[in-house]
Amino acid sequence: MSEVKYPAGVRPLVQNARKSPAKKYTPKIAAGNRGMDFEDGINQTNQYYTEQGLCCITKRPTPINVVKVDYSKGAIITQAYFETQSTTDYNGVYKGHYIDFEAKSCHSKTSFPLSNIPLQQIEHLERVIAHGGIAFFLINMVANQEVYLLKAQYVIDFYRSRPRASIPFAQIKENGHLVPTLYRPRYDYLPVLEEVFLK
Repeated sequence: MSEVKYPAGVRPLVQNARKSPAKKYTPKIAAGNRGMDFEDGINQTNQYYTEQGLCCITKRPTPINVVKVDYSKGAIITQAYFETQSTTDYNGVYKGHYIDFEAKSCHSKTSFPLSNIPLQQIEHLERVIAHGGIAFFLINMVANQEVYLLKAQYVIDFYRSRPRASIPFAQIKENGHLVPTLYRPRYDYLPVLEEVFLK
């Protein structure tokens, strides 16, 4: 068999060349969507509570001002802006008590950053408390697979005094209340709310 001659600079194809291991695909989650699964779970929980006649708590819509609408493919909003800064995610009534709370997801194993909370939410919750409402945070510690109900007053005090830039997970466990994660309701926070605020 005659030897194959290759042009200068061209190397023969090596059949048994080592293949580099395939890189594992890790989907990137946009910061704005990190809490969407958590929010969906709370929405399902609130729907379950409503169906059972336990309370009336709903997601507060974000106020937007529509600038342009494309009617060629149905009514599709193509340009809009936020009218005002949003306050908190959820509000409603439970056993005659006004309820107002914010849901937050955190991917850190060790702490919850205060930078996740805008000042207008703190000010809104301060007003709710001043008028006798029940105010709290539901914090989803994703890495620890635990959800905690934390009184808004505790978070407000920590936010205002700023002993550090984040609330340590150990303090969330100590001062918060673990919310059961179930199938239905997904995050059963009402019994925890009852125990913390109404006993």
